[in-house]
Formats: sequence, C-alpha cells, structure tokens
Amino acid sequence: MALEAEIQSIVQQFEYSDGDVNNAVKEFLRQMDEGLGKDGTSMSQIPTYVTGVPNGTEKGLYMAVDLGGTNFRVCSIQLLGNSTFTHTYNKVAIPKHLMVAKTAQELFAFLASEIKKFLEEHHSEDFEHHIRRRKTVSSPSGFRDEHIFRMGFTFSFPVKQVGINKGTLIRWTKGFDIPDAIGKDVCALLQAEIDKLHLPVKVAALVNDTVGTLMARSYAAPGKQGSVLGAIFGTGTNGAYVEKLSKLKKPLSGEYDQSTGEMVINTEWGSFDNQLNVLPSTKWDVALEKDSLNPGFQMYEKRVSGMFLGEILRLAIIDLLNNPNVSLFKDENSSSNDRGSVTIIAKDSGLYKQWGLDTAIMSTAELDQDAELAGLRQALENTLDVYAPAYEDAMAFKKIAHAIGRRAARLSAVAIGAIVLQTGKLDDPELKDEPIDVGVDGSLVEHYPGFRPMIYEALSVIDGIGEEGAKRIRIGLTQDGSGVGAALIALVAAGMEKSASGADYLSERSSDNKAPGPAAGDDKTTTG
Repeated sequence: MALEAEIQSIVQQFEYSDGDVNNAVKEFLRQMDEGLGKDGTSMSQIPTYVTGVPNGTEKGLYMAVDLGGTNFRVCSIQLLGNSTFTHTYNKVAIPKHLMVAKTAQELFAFLASEIKKFLEEHHSEDFEHHIRRRKTVSSPSGFRDEHIFRMGFTFSFPVKQVGINKGTLIRWTKGFDIPDAIGKDVCALLQAEIDKLHLPVKVAALVNDTVGTLMARSYAAPGKQGSVLGAIFGTGTNGAYVEKLSKLKKPLSGEYDQSTGEMVINTEWGSFDNQLNVLPSTKWDVALEKDSLNPGFQMYEKRVSGMFLGEILRLAIIDLLNNPNVSLFKDENSSSNDRGSVTIIAKDSGLYKQWGLDTAIMSTAELDQDAELAGLRQALENTLDVYAPAYEDAMAFKKIAHAIGRRAARLSAVAIGAIVLQTGKLDDPELKDEPIDVGVDGSLVEHYPGFRPMIYEALSVIDGIGEEGAKRIRIGLTQDGSGVGAALIALVAAGMEKSASGADYLSERSSDNKAPGPAAGDDKTTTG
C-alpha cells in the first residue's frame, strides 16, 4: 500500500490541469507577440524569409541535407508536381567527438565528405559530367563553376536568419557544443567545405526542420489555405507557422517577397517560458535541469521532448528506489513476487546512469494492455537489466510513465492551440468548416501510443477553441518533412536567384529541371 500511495503522489505532481493549459496558452501568446517585436526574448520568433507555402504543383530535382540531431541525412528529391515526390537518401551517425569538436571546420568538413559520397553513389553521371564541364561554363563575369544541384540545408538549431540562405548560429542544443561555430554563418561554413571538394552543389536555402515540415505538409496535403503550422515532437520540439507581416514589428535585413503579406516564422518554442511563469516544475524537472548542458534554456523542451522524458522518469524511479518505506523492484522473498522469484537490478543498469532510460520504453508501457504487463516486464529486463520485475513494479512504472507522457502531450497542445488562435483561422468566415491543417513529425507523435489523442483532449479545453474548434484542427503526420521541405525551399531560392539576376547562368541538371513549378511564395501558390 505504501508503494501505491507514493505512486499516486508522484502522478498528481505531473498533473497539468485544464486551468494550467489555458494559463499557459495566454502566456504563450504573450511571449509570441514579444518575440515578434524585438530580439533577445525567450521565444526568438525568427523570420525565415519564406513568404508562402506550396500548392502541390511544384516540380524539379533538388538536394537536401539534414543536420537535426545525432544523424546526418543527404537526400535528392524529385518533385513530381502532383503533390507527390520520389527521393533517395543516405543517413550516417555523427561521430560523438565531432559534436563537441574544437572547430566548426571539423564538423562541416565531415558533412561535405558525406555529400560527396552520396553524389558518387547515387548521381555518378551528373557528378562526372560536372567534373568534365566545370571549367568550360562561362558567365558575363568570367568562368565559374556549374552548380548542378541547389541544396536546402536543414539545420535544426537556433540561428539568426538574415536571408534565405544566410544565418548565424545563436546556440547549440541536443548535445552539440562547438563554441567556435557560434555567431558564424552555417551556410557559408558548409559551402566552404563543399567548395574545397569541388562538388556541384550550391547551399541555396537554410531550413529549420519545422519550416521544412510545414512546407512538406502543404505540398503533400494542400487545402484551401495550406498548412498553418509545422511542428516537431521528437528528440527535440519546435514549431514554425505562417504569420502576417503586419504583426512582425522587429526590423528585417535582407530581401524578401512582401507581396504575400505573410512570412513563415520559426518560433524556437523550445525556450518558451524559460522564466517558468507557467511551466510546471517538479523536483525531478529541477534535478534534470541542474545536470543539463544548458541550464536555464529550453525549459519547455525539457518537459515535452523525447530526449528528456525518459530522464525525468528515471529520476522519479530512482527516488522510489532510494525510499526505504516503499518496495519498488525489491522483494522480501520470492513469495512476494508473482513470478516466484526475486527482482534483481544489475549494477550497470541504465536506471543508475544519466540518460540511461530511453524514452522508447515509455511507449512500450503505454501500449501494454496485457493483464500481466508481459511486454513491459520483458522490456524492463531487456533494456534496463531489471530481472524478474513483479506485476506491481511494472504497474508503478507504467503509471508514472503515463503521467509524464500525458503532461508532455498537454504541453504540446498549448503550443498548437496558441498558434491556431494567433492565426485567427477558426474565426475567419471565409474558412468556415475548412480544416485548420497542422503538419507534425517526430517520434512522440509517430510512435507514442495515444499522444495525439491526448493533444486533442487538451485542445478541446482551450478557451477560443473548445470541442468544436478542436474537431477542425487536423494534425497530420509529415514524414521526411525536413528533406522534402528543404527541397521546396531550395526551389524558392532558385526562383529568387533568377529574379535577382535576370538570367540564370547556373545551369540546371536537364531540360526537365529548367522550369520548375511556381515557387512557394509566388501569388499562385499562397492560396494552397
């Protein structure tokens, strides 16, 4: 009974009530507005210089690379112009020593070398053609390289963007820490290493993964108005949405298309409420924060994203293990364990190591509805070296995991709901009964059982949305958003190059790629 009472106490501490959700939405809207007015706020509200979303008719062959966390992906995307595409990609893990390299050059040289491998493997004909031709193509300003591929660079870290392919790194997250890169243009860093290898590639667009998700969702599922939000709920969390230019008060440098009256804004909502005005803060949140790489930052992300949920759970479990008054994973003898054994935790169990409990086991716990929790108990043995856990142990683990996951889902609804309210789409009479489309990606929304239903449950209690409004919000999974979205923004950038130069001396790959569909940002595409 002592264990059951203690579990109930822990679960209650992770409760995030309807009132809490509404207070957080109000604060989220306030901090959004603050970020639109000036720099240096919790939510950076970064202008992306992307001024429209696709309509599904875009065509062309483009490259995309994605540095979003522990992996690096290189893709080529063929946009087919009917809301569909084909793609080829390679994925490689980032060596851990490069995540904390002494110089930015070490990391970006590795990225360029992977781009070269991809071209040699998947586009060898184009690559050899470029090598033969690169010194023979001229322009009015003299000889220059023939850039066969425009490439979108998905870079999922906070940057100050000053153009469609220019942005300086503000800070690292997700375990990266290379001080040498702070304040430098990440596109220029990558282009410099690409040029050293003489690759036929131009870094044409800087893309946050949330912006890519928004673009890809609009391309694949265009509606009357396109998507209003692209969001990531995975290892990290962030969102990008379509904002009215009239609400963007802080000064903008660089060129952009003003004719649409809109711009995609990268919220960087992982740092929402770093001040903890409305975010919950249990003692386990405090413990995680104390030992994190970036204390004081990404406070919202640390309560929502997959990178941190497992660690919060681990810290709560450790507290129970250290409590002499409760019996978790402890048996007086084999008769107190329904397996007729005693529970043993290996000395090197992940329970005893920081980050040793992977959030994936929370999905297993949520999914397991077996009367004996056989699947979860097996996972405890296989992944955490907790041998012969009793049913009561597994149920305690399941209840705490559910409470942490539910809180994360309700906090996710805060961001989605606030942005839906910010757009005013629910009250627009011209859009009556039209769905409000939201594109999402990430392991939590894709693999965590019940995560999206828990988001909808919280959306329905938000003032100004309610049950009827929640029914109109269409949350659609957008896989490979960073690759396809980056390709779409590279297409936008190619169109801007042509507009600026009046002629295109950067030859395209072939005749079927010389005239891609209308760029996202032309008036023809903003209607969705």
